[in-house]
Amino acid sequence: MSLQMVTVSNNIALIQPGFSLMHFDGQVFFFGQKGWPKRSCPTGVFHFDMKHNHLKLKPALFSKDSCYLPPLRYPATCMFKGSFESEKHQYIIHGGKTPNNELSDKIYIMSVVCKNNKKVTFCCTEKDLVGEVPEARYGHSINVVYSRGKSMGVLFGGRSYTPPTQRTTEKWNRVIDCLPHVFLVDFEFGCSTSYTLPELRDGLSFHVSIARNDTIYILGGHSLANNIRPANLYRIRVDLPLGSPDVSCTILSGGISVSSAILTQTSSDEFVIVGGYQLENQKRMACNVVSLENNKIEIREMETPDWTPDIKHSKLWFGGSMGNGTVFLGIPGDNKQTVSEAFYFYTLKCTEDEVNEDPKTLTNSQTSTEDPGDSTPFEDSEEFCFSAEAYSFDGDDEFDTYNEDDEEDESETGYWITCCRTCDVDVNTWVPFYSTELNKPAMIYCSHGDGHWVHAQCMDLAEHTLIQLSEGSNKYYCNEHVAIAKALQTPKGAVPLKKPSMKPLRKKGPGKILTPAKKSFLRRLFD
Repeated sequence: MSLQMVTVSNNIALIQPGFSLMHFDGQVFFFGQKGWPKRSCPTGVFHFDMKHNHLKLKPALFSKDSCYLPPLRYPATCMFKGSFESEKHQYIIHGGKTPNNELSDKIYIMSVVCKNNKKVTFCCTEKDLVGEVPEARYGHSINVVYSRGKSMGVLFGGRSYTPPTQRTTEKWNRVIDCLPHVFLVDFEFGCSTSYTLPELRDGLSFHVSIARNDTIYILGGHSLANNIRPANLYRIRVDLPLGSPDVSCTILSGGISVSSAILTQTSSDEFVIVGGYQLENQKRMACNVVSLENNKIEIREMETPDWTPDIKHSKLWFGGSMGNGTVFLGIPGDNKQTVSEAFYFYTLKCTEDEVNEDPKTLTNSQTSTEDPGDSTPFEDSEEFCFSAEAYSFDGDDEFDTYNEDDEEDESETGYWITCCRTCDVDVNTWVPFYSTELNKPAMIYCSHGDGHWVHAQCMDLAEHTLIQLSEGSNKYYCNEHVAIAKALQTPKGAVPLKKPSMKPLRKKGPGKILTPAKKSFLRRLFD
């Protein structure tokens, strides 16, 4: 095992606990940045280009028919192939946290639709589920099993917020374990079914999961209710006959107590577990080899790498599998230095041999710890899950180097502008202000002169007002130009209407006054 330090050339602030790594055509892609995407990469998906211990993040594109994909941290992800022989694959993304700390219950499907010498274009679609739909959660796992020529997604574990009906002022956003239910998800028809297995008594989170054929192995994890990391090892089998699926669970011996571990594949039937935690504030420095052979699983310890003093002494570490038996690790920077990076990064290569991918073996694990910006940095309650696949990512550079200086002037074209003298939108900490911002910008176009964009919140526009203005075709003028606009819109002069006199009407001729009935008739006539 070899450990090397990595230099990140750009966008280093995006790589924080909670990201996921995906593998397409031998290349690694980064998803789940810290904060909402900017115009430099509106999709929030980057090519994870690593060469000679030098990392570059290069923006990826989405096709026009893609749905909106928020930058989810700590989601459950897995690779999905239509069949064993299929060369193309997709990634399934479920759950996770948005930058507003809201939990997602949606399922997204990611696939590559175009690849050229510039950038990779993805298609992202949202899959609607019916039936017993799993609640919003994070820190869980999702895998795909294959049985009798059919496939099915299996979702387990995770954490969620206390249900709204059980919340109190003191425990409004309290995190709890999800129920230990196993969900089978049919990605083709969008059906979801929940199963209760007596062997699964705790809603384990941040566990390691390995899927092979019709079997899933659940290893380690953390129970928040009991505050334990049981050394359990479960084997879940899913049989898919013509009728209803048959789901069974068996408790095996030989498990280890670990949470937040990183799993990487080193051969067709061998994996390595790196990192994790054995206590709330104590890292697990040991590494384990997991072997799958003849429908059996064996876990044994292996020689640990030569950890650097910084890694040994840090209370927090996080990362993901880059495939090819390589792990990407991050630790906090040294706060004692005057100028310090938020995190330092390393690559750990677990084997020197080439990896032969077994399409029937998919892996999935949760890794990383609590988001430092949200709560205690060494409590493993904020973790993400990813698929560790064996791919080679060596090759020629097919992407242009990303340069932020090539971007257009954002002061005129995006959210990150100064729209007025009193604009208080911080380009470094801005988060959506209105719910409408997830599908349309919370900005409004001022029609004065050549026109310019202003923030709705800076103009003190309520959300319902913003929606009304956005749906209509009326011109809008910001606070600085509304007075000028009123002057420009002075109404044209109009001839005043003559009103009939209210004096008593007299008939021509001396001394004759009209009767009341005739007065009423004449007034109606003039009116």
